[in-house]
Amino acid sequence: MKRVDRHPGKTEIPVGELWLVVDGGVKKWACLSCPGGCGVQISLSLNPERRPRWEVEHDFWKRPTVSPSIHQQKLCRCHFWIRKGLIEWCKT
Repeated sequence: MKRVDRHPGKTEIPVGELWLVVDGGVKKWACLSCPGGCGVQISLSLNPERRPRWEVEHDFWKRPTVSPSIHQQKLCRCHFWIRKGLIEWCKT
């Protein structure tokens, strides 16, 4: 998990990395490349007042856990969890 101070915009996020956008100590976005291989950049809002919204926590080793699941609805349409830094695919 990499902390950045602003949204990456069109910057390509390396596969397997999660970028956490933190501004003024406030978590704003979690950004990653789709693990399904289609190349879509996924931006998850961490704002508690927006819907949909996600939460990102990390363990002692900085491995991220994201909840709830992520259902990417463009191109490859994959559905998955990120738990302790690993992708767990939802059964279809």
